[in-house]
Parts: sequence; structure tokens; C-alpha cells
Amino acid sequence: MLASASPARRKILQAAGIDPDVLVSGVDESLVRTDSAEELCLELARLKAQAVLTRLRPAADERTLVIGCDSVLEFDGEIFGKPADSVDATRRWQRMRGRSGVLHSGHCLVDATAGRRAEAVASTTVHFADVSDREIDTYVATGEPLAVAGAFTIDGLGGPFVERIEGDPSTVIGLSLPLLRRLLAELDLTITDLWTKVAPGGQATEPLG
Repeated sequence: MLASASPARRKILQAAGIDPDVLVSGVDESLVRTDSAEELCLELARLKAQAVLTRLRPAADERTLVIGCDSVLEFDGEIFGKPADSVDATRRWQRMRGRSGVLHSGHCLVDATAGRRAEAVASTTVHFADVSDREIDTYVATGEPLAVAGAFTIDGLGGPFVERIEGDPSTVIGLSLPLLRRLLAELDLTITDLWTKVAPGGQATEPLG
């Protein structure tokens, strides 16, 4: 179960052979206040997973997993979540261009059936291109940066405006697959346990396990 409305996170999992159910947590992100970007994203990931858990009634014979995630950009000692509006997004890009920040993604994986939890933060350094004012204005006008932490993507229209990254690309998109694999191992699972069976031609049929 993915406790997120993010289509990018769902696509990451689907591309990795996992087709999750989605239940949006509805957590008010403004309730958590801290000066630490890592603490913030991890606490929000916990809250999202817990909010979904309280609405689930796992079947006794079926193992139920819930993954909550949250991402923030740490830049110049500040924490950037989603921009407040287009003006905020434009100002951020004017500051970020030609420079770098660290994208932190908190992950909280809960085994609802066994009552166990594993959690961690994945961090990746992002180097932004020295984009022009026109590029910034045109990008912000698309609305894409208003819906994502840090006001940028690497898997959408914002991809050309990121020169390079140091770390796991899926972290920047919002869910680190290598970290998910390690968290599953802490719960005595492998990521292949969550793969769907694939018929000839690549069509998924049913969950494994």
C-alpha cells in the first residue's frame, strides 16, 4: 500500500515490478516543525504511513505493507517543500540556478500484519543548471514546479534544468528503490517478493508470494 498521491512514486514502483494499491494519507504537512530537513521528511513519512494504517483492516492470511514517503530540498540551510505559489517557485529557481542542494526523501515502511517498522532517509545532491529568466518563467508557468518538493523534477519538464546528481535518481523522484530494498530486508522480505508475475511480452498477471 502506497500512502501517497504522487503519481511519480507509483510509477517508480510499477517500473520496478511492484503494482501498489494507493491510499492518500491526508496528513497536514504544516503540523510538523523542525529545522532539520532529514527529521522533517522522516517524521512526515511516519505520519503518512500511520494515517493509512489506521484506515486498514489487514486480512489475517494476507501480509499487508504500507510505505509512507516525503521529500524536501535542503538549500542554503533552508528547507524547501512545495512552493507556496508561482512567485515563490520563481524566486527559488532564481536562487538555485547554477548551484546545488540536497534532496532528502524520508521512507517509513510498516508491516501491518507483523506489527514491525523500518525507516530511513535517502539523500542525493542535485546540481542545477544556470537557467535563464525566460526558462524559469516558462517552466513555472507550466505549473509542474508548484506540485513538487524543491520546485523541480528530473522525470518531467524540469529534467533539462538539472545538470547532474550525486546519488540515487529515484530518491529525487520521491522513493529510493535501493533504500526500499534495504528496508524490506529489515522486515525479512526481499523486493522480489513484491514483484508481479510477468507473462511473455511483459504483461503483469498477479503478485508473487
